[in-house]
Amino acid sequence: MAFDLDMIKKVYSNYGSKVDAARKVVGKPLTLTEKILYAHLWDGNASKAFKRGTDYVDFAPDRVAMQDATAQMALLQFMQAGRPQVAVPSTVHCDHLIQAEVGADKDLATANIQNKEVYDFLSSVSNKYGLGFWKPGAGIIHQVVLENYAFPGGMMIGTDSHTPNAGGLGMVAIGVGGADACDVMAGLAWELKFPKLIGIKLTGKLSGWTSAKDVILKVAGILTVKGGTGYIVEYFGEGARSLSATGKGTICNMGAEIGATTSIFGYDEKSEAYLRNTARADIADLANAVKEHLTGDDEVYNNPEQYFDQVIEINLSELEPHINGPFTPDLAWPISKFAAAVKENGWPAKLDVGLIGSCTNSSYEDISRAASLAQQAIDKNLIAKSEYTITPGSEQVRYTVDRDGFLDTFGKMGGVVLANACGPCIGQWARHGAEKQEKNSIITSFNRNFAKRADGNPNTHAFVASPEMVTALAIAGDLTFNPLTDTLTNEKGEQVKLDEPKGWELPAKGFAVEDAGYQAPAEDGSKVEVLVDPKSSRLQLLDPFKAWEGTDIKGLKLLIKAKGKCTTDHISMAGPWLKFRGHLDNISNNMLIGAINFFNDKADTVKNHLTGEYGPVPATQRAYKAAGIGSIVVGDENYGEGSSREHAAMEPRHLGVRAILVKSFARIHETNLKKQGMLALTFANPADYDKVQEDDLIDIIGLNEFAPGKSLQIVLNHANDTKDTFEVNHTYNEQQIEWFKAGGALNIIRKNMGA
Repeated sequence: MAFDLDMIKKVYSNYGSKVDAARKVVGKPLTLTEKILYAHLWDGNASKAFKRGTDYVDFAPDRVAMQDATAQMALLQFMQAGRPQVAVPSTVHCDHLIQAEVGADKDLATANIQNKEVYDFLSSVSNKYGLGFWKPGAGIIHQVVLENYAFPGGMMIGTDSHTPNAGGLGMVAIGVGGADACDVMAGLAWELKFPKLIGIKLTGKLSGWTSAKDVILKVAGILTVKGGTGYIVEYFGEGARSLSATGKGTICNMGAEIGATTSIFGYDEKSEAYLRNTARADIADLANAVKEHLTGDDEVYNNPEQYFDQVIEINLSELEPHINGPFTPDLAWPISKFAAAVKENGWPAKLDVGLIGSCTNSSYEDISRAASLAQQAIDKNLIAKSEYTITPGSEQVRYTVDRDGFLDTFGKMGGVVLANACGPCIGQWARHGAEKQEKNSIITSFNRNFAKRADGNPNTHAFVASPEMVTALAIAGDLTFNPLTDTLTNEKGEQVKLDEPKGWELPAKGFAVEDAGYQAPAEDGSKVEVLVDPKSSRLQLLDPFKAWEGTDIKGLKLLIKAKGKCTTDHISMAGPWLKFRGHLDNISNNMLIGAINFFNDKADTVKNHLTGEYGPVPATQRAYKAAGIGSIVVGDENYGEGSSREHAAMEPRHLGVRAILVKSFARIHETNLKKQGMLALTFANPADYDKVQEDDLIDIIGLNEFAPGKSLQIVLNHANDTKDTFEVNHTYNEQQIEWFKAGGALNIIRKNMGA
């Protein structure tokens, strides 16, 4: 039986009436996205139509999911909220803290020792407050959610930017910061600006070397890393219905790389088949009873230009396999043009490592198609020229593909099976030799490829492709190899060509698992004690942030003027820093160490205006905090893209940064800043970024009249006694302004709960 069946029955019981009410107030046919959003309004049935991209709306998500790295801070905040139990079904998944080094068994054993304190905390806090707990080794959050919790027409928030993976089963699943998760677990509404909509019509059908991954690689090339910001992407058409549920999940998962709020497919026969094959026939039966509401109206898909803000059409029959990168996931190359790009750009053609798996591509279908190529290598006397690793998405997938012989096939090819965890995808990879920082190339079936993300080496050129393309190139050991057209020389000196990959959407013998790794919470958690050692270097109870002082903020030092791309990896690196995700003060020692200083083109080297000397960003900011001096961070376009990690907002708040002023924000990061009581501001005129000088003292004017839609002023007091004054914008509504005044949203929750 499925998890939370009673909750799902309740959601479906009045779905039709909620959709009908929405259609009435909107006055036209509805997209799937609109149906789900209007069916999850906090106030019940829709009484008004919301303006896309403008209106802030309160929603009632059905569930919350958290991975271990972000769950620590989310649950530390929840502990302050004063509730005895979570208000909605919630889960914790231990997938981020396992470092890939040797192989699955040894790496998991090491992680259980090194992270025992954190795992014990997460287990006990889940036990106490009624959360489901997925143990280390159970699998990657998004794959586990797709297998166990995602359901068509539902709404979920998750403390990871790739939460949209559940859109593959028709769920509006949105990545958020831990403070948002805390709100929902505490029984409060979740606020989101009503998104705009991009419709992507898929025609034709995939064949040969092309896979679902190539759809999103193509889309990333079209929309870029910020083209989806403020939008939900809805896929439809005959091509969409031909894709497997896990293939759809892959596309939705990597939609995070275009900045989309989430992505979604409608419920269809493929969705039903996946539900039934993952022991959720009861949910499939319930969904079938309301299936007319679990897809967009026919009129919408027949005339999409009238109902979406933007429409893109892709013919799957004509789509080429793609390889994206290096250094950004939106640099898209069809395979026919990739070899020339490698040569023209001087990228290392020798491929050092191929890595498949991750939350994006670790389904049975992915593994079976990659394994068919590994078997060809064995049969055709080819020895893989590159290192090759496999990261299963869940214990259920790992057990099943092992039973069906695929892991043995990879082993014969020279592959190494890593733990069911995030591993190299998030920098949890003890890659031997990376410290030499040599120029090299790797190719992965992951989702992100920012510089230094996988192995900490800024000279690693990381490319993203489908598992089958990664496997083929790992066999060749050469990025210029095109498996569709080229041959390879085998051990006998013969020229051989790889055949098209073959695979199965679902296992013929069904899924199987001995121990999925799930721990149910205590029925009565009131007597469960959550212990946090005050001397711990990994866990730290939180103190409330101070409220706004009630005046304009003047005399701020410029901490850093960040140049170019500044992702959450630049603001709060992962990798070895993950061990401090539950200790705000310790992890703050990585604040902005990856950002490039505009004034010297260096990372982690800024001017300390108290001494005149240059030093690390965190140490400089700690000096300002000790002296009681506030500071400001200035940034470029799409500041805070990438991971949902709220540490990137909490660290500057903790160390005394008062405001972040940028050309534009990524959605999740802007919300995280607001939740923590920070000022998130944008240049009204992006050219004013150029006016900010290294020695400026900066004032923020107009805070006593802080109001929605009303600009604030920035005054740059230059060292030569001149000034520049200009307007800056914000997107705060009345409630978010109260968060700022109170010193953070959690302070208001605590007050309202009487804690």
